Amino acid sequence: MTAMEAINRFREERDWRQFHNEKDLAISISLEANELLELFQWKTVEEATNNLERLKEELADVLIYCYTMADNLNLDVDTIIHEKLQKNAKKYPIAKSKGRKEKV
Repeated sequence: MTAMEAINRFREERDWRQFHNEKDLAISISLEANELLELFQWKTVEEATNNLERLKEELADVLIYCYTMADNLNLDVDTIIHEKLQKNAKKYPIAKSKGRKEKV
């Protein structure tokens, strides 16, 4: 079973699809991303990544809402990621971007 199939099964068993409109999913993505970010607040990277279980849970929450929104919009996650990577490759060519954090 794919991740998307598991997510859909979970929400269908609970009849939650009715609550998963795009507006509320976008809000939920932001809220969960902030919970992920909070794990890093006032900590070094080493301190923040010490609790990998919490990081995994918060990251999964973000991804679940992202996958759910993509599914609602009939978007294939792999396809939209590949399309964005192609755009980024043009925007940030290797010759100008490799090893640099500055945007070109």
